[in-house]
Amino acid sequence: GIKWMSSLEAKFEDAKDKKPTAEKLERLRRQKINRFRNQHRISIQGTDLPDPIATFEQLQKEYKIHPKIMENIQAAGFRVPTPIQMQAIPVMLHGRELLASAPTGSGKTLAFCIPLLTHLKQPRNKGFRAVIVSPTRELASQTHRELVKLAEGTGFRIHMIHKAADAAKKFGPKSSKKF
Repeated sequence: GIKWMSSLEAKFEDAKDKKPTAEKLERLRRQKINRFRNQHRISIQGTDLPDPIATFEQLQKEYKIHPKIMENIQAAGFRVPTPIQMQAIPVMLHGRELLASAPTGSGKTLAFCIPLLTHLKQPRNKGFRAVIVSPTRELASQTHRELVKLAEGTGFRIHMIHKAADAAKKFGPKSSKKF
């Protein structure tokens, strides 16, 4: 027999028969991520890039960030990541190199401190395990302050060295704290 239907019904019938393919699902996921990046004005280049995060809770679920660090993020009043944090944190947690540019006050310090502490995993008595070089004392103080807040209760010891002579006395070859 002949089956009569409108063009609208025909489109509906066609849509029912087609199962979404893996390619189509991946394309839709990519479009959603690109829309998210455009909405937050995130511009990124490279290959095989990790997806941005929309919330700090995603860090706990997807990257197993130390619960105390997550607690400290909340206690510091950070609710939603800034655009630089949304993309930079996942890139660094994947062990990728990163060159990022964002305005003053956009959250760059937190964007690199979270992956740094996560890669170190836990405190060890092995001397200095990470060094952050800052161009000014003011920026070094700000970074130190943020790291101290973020690492509170984790056992990490955060030091700021701002005078080479003092550092040589404190951590040099004749010191009990050789590093």
